[in-house]
Amino acid sequence: MIAPLEKTYNPSDVESRWYDYWIEKKYFHANPGSDKPPYVVVIPPPNVTGILTMGHVLNNTLQDILVRHARMQGFETLWLPGTDHAGIATQNVVEKNLKKSGKTRFDYGREEFVKIVWDWALKHKSIIINQLKKIGCSLDWERERFTFDEGLSHAVRNVFVHLYQKGLIYRGRRIINWCPASRTALSDEEVIHKETEGHLWYFKYPLEDKSGFIIVATTRPETMLGDTAVAVNPKDKRYANLVGKNVVLPIQNRAIPIIADDFVDPAFGTGAVKVTPAHDPNDFEIGVRHGLAQINVMNPDATMNEAAGELVVGKDRFEARNLVIAEMERLDLLQKVENYMHSVGYSERAGVMIEPYLSEQWFVKMAPLAEPALKVVEERKVQFHPERWYKTYSHWMSNVRDWCISRQLWWGHRIPVFYCDACGWMDALTEDPAKCPKCGGKVRQDTDVLDTWFSSWLWPFSTMGWPEETRDLKAFFPTNDLVTAPDIIFFWVARMIMASLEFRGEIPFKDVYFTGIIRDIQGRKMSKSLGNSPDPIDLVNRFGADALRFGVMLIAPQGQDILFSEERLEVGRNFMNKIWNASRFILMNLDDETILNEPFEPNRLNLELADKWILNRLNHTIRSVDKNLKKYRFDEVARNIYDFVWSDFCDWYIELIKDRLYKKSPEEKRIALAVAVYVLKNFLKLLHPYAPFITEEIYQKIKSDDEPDIIISSWPKAKTLVKVEKTEEIFNEVKNIVIPTRSSRSERKMQPSSRHTQYVIDNGTKTVSAYKDKESSIYIKNLANIGDIIFIDDGFVPPQSCSVSTGSTMSYLTLNTIDISGEKARLEKEIARLEGQLKASYSKLSNPSFIAKAPKEVVVKEREKETFNKEQLVKLKAGLAALSD
Repeated sequence: MIAPLEKTYNPSDVESRWYDYWIEKKYFHANPGSDKPPYVVVIPPPNVTGILTMGHVLNNTLQDILVRHARMQGFETLWLPGTDHAGIATQNVVEKNLKKSGKTRFDYGREEFVKIVWDWALKHKSIIINQLKKIGCSLDWERERFTFDEGLSHAVRNVFVHLYQKGLIYRGRRIINWCPASRTALSDEEVIHKETEGHLWYFKYPLEDKSGFIIVATTRPETMLGDTAVAVNPKDKRYANLVGKNVVLPIQNRAIPIIADDFVDPAFGTGAVKVTPAHDPNDFEIGVRHGLAQINVMNPDATMNEAAGELVVGKDRFEARNLVIAEMERLDLLQKVENYMHSVGYSERAGVMIEPYLSEQWFVKMAPLAEPALKVVEERKVQFHPERWYKTYSHWMSNVRDWCISRQLWWGHRIPVFYCDACGWMDALTEDPAKCPKCGGKVRQDTDVLDTWFSSWLWPFSTMGWPEETRDLKAFFPTNDLVTAPDIIFFWVARMIMASLEFRGEIPFKDVYFTGIIRDIQGRKMSKSLGNSPDPIDLVNRFGADALRFGVMLIAPQGQDILFSEERLEVGRNFMNKIWNASRFILMNLDDETILNEPFEPNRLNLELADKWILNRLNHTIRSVDKNLKKYRFDEVARNIYDFVWSDFCDWYIELIKDRLYKKSPEEKRIALAVAVYVLKNFLKLLHPYAPFITEEIYQKIKSDDEPDIIISSWPKAKTLVKVEKTEEIFNEVKNIVIPTRSSRSERKMQPSSRHTQYVIDNGTKTVSAYKDKESSIYIKNLANIGDIIFIDDGFVPPQSCSVSTGSTMSYLTLNTIDISGEKARLEKEIARLEGQLKASYSKLSNPSFIAKAPKEVVVKEREKETFNKEQLVKLKAGLAALSD
């Protein structure tokens, strides 16, 4: 006896049961000794700062689709899971949490604070893992990694030492991006630039010889206290006589030179600029060229230090700005103020304005690493989807700057550089030294930690055991696909390619798919602060994981932003219910289990037109799904499956076979069910990567005894069918007849049970052939509730009937007495509408100005519209006259 499906689908009864079953069966676990070809994806590790977002749902559903599809194609699949310690982001979250109780990290000290962060990280790592399981991600949990685990920490130290010894890591005093809130350096990629409405202040700097002033324009008055020169362009004749002289820096009363440098833009401000080498990257380079002093006037928290002078010492930078402006005005040295739009950098994590800050930091020389990484992408050894990201990548890699990798944090990989204060020894080591190898004295480790991306850029191979040559590394590297957001193309994608080429001599992955950004229906980026970002697990609990996954995929065009609303998930949930009900209907009629165990050989069966049509549609859907998956068009795949299942299978085929299930011979019923089960099995397989839970639940009811679970079943292939050349053509005509006939019946409120005669104008077209075909005429009668079909000559209008435009011919449905008055009213209304349109067309076409001035195609279109409306009007009036007879 075949076990039935429950009356309604309840995702909560199904999802956890099947996920636990798959793990128990080790279906997610990859075998490095397998002789199957490998297919490998490494997860972009979520940060342990909090819980998953809708962006994670999108990204991980896409990855799971690729992995489940590959598994069903016969690959040895590995989807490697893990999480990221996310240095600055996690430390910021924990410090904000401590602040609620009036504490800072300094109240605990480094060792105790790091323990607190570990507790936070482990707690949220566990939450994230459970969330990934909840949405059905088929990750190999036996291989789970963390960017701060022992193995990856070992890899990080090896990489640092290798690059240090190769001369690609160096320590330098440079202008860096400084976050005053986190009190750490940031890389260029961690700074978000915003167009900001500010001001341009014009200050007069007195010449030392008291012969006048030179006027400079600045957006940062507070940094003038650290000026060490005024610069002009050497080609600017306005200042040729001033180069080499000194000015007296106001407030500080310090003499500084006027210098000439090609960097200065004569069109900016007055063409003379203040030079502050410790607080501007361009000024720093000018200062290096001219041997200028570097005076830092700020503390790490962006308050002013003693070098800034008595006026502002200890003041916040913005308060200091106001004090400087007021003082310059008091000294009559403020010439004017202009409004000025300019780009200002903000810390991506802390949200505060960054400070260009002179500091000693660790850097990676990027140019030698970037060159080969650019080449493999230009040669398409690594391919991007969509292709527009090639240009972005190429531009950045061609203009790459050295990477500041040191962070003044406590949470993260400590920089493995050790110092001996006694003898001055210093070196980078993979293991902590017990004592100084040179003098035997006590050693200390660098207090800074590495940028979190310094561990992430090793992710594709460090997670497989590198630097050891492990079985996993040999079997599963390089990987196949990377799915990621485009906003980390430089943070992560480019650096992974660099690291892989440097340390493995090969690319880390073959294809990169860049997702879009999920936005709300108003187009705003989802965020907790706006209150427009739902909890994905709440959505799973309300709609089910499959509905969430499928609903998001339907609205996820390749690489484009996604406008999300919960209404989209309703579509997913309704689709799951449609599949459930259709499957339940088939199972309720399946009283012979042998159908499930017999091989399906369509060319040996006495198939009807409907059977051939649905099998042909299935073949077409399989080919479309294969083509679109290959092109990473995930939304089109979802639409292919949705349209086939909802329309072709449920709305048409199931309706067509009901007659055979209830009224025909056992053999005819058996064939109909055999086809239905075969189609059901195959579309469940197509759908499985998108909706894994419901497909496994239903498949278990209909699979044969020797077929595996759907998760490891074979991917569908289009079957070769014989004698199906005109099947699609004929069935399309059936649809062209049934759809408008049903619509006409509905408009006229005809009783569903009443059968009406349909008169058809016999004009010899394909539509008429469908009416005359034995099989298709039965379908038309059953689906459109038609009694008799009578063929008539063109021009004859049957009395008391309504016209229906059916395909390439016109037909008429007989009306019962109760329908006639309503039909008359409808025709009169439609005639009035057409007469109004004809009047408007005549007015335009009889107007010489319209004919002369309107584009030719507009005039042609208006004439065509007039002709069509005239023809329709004749038919409608004939129909009205027939009703009156």
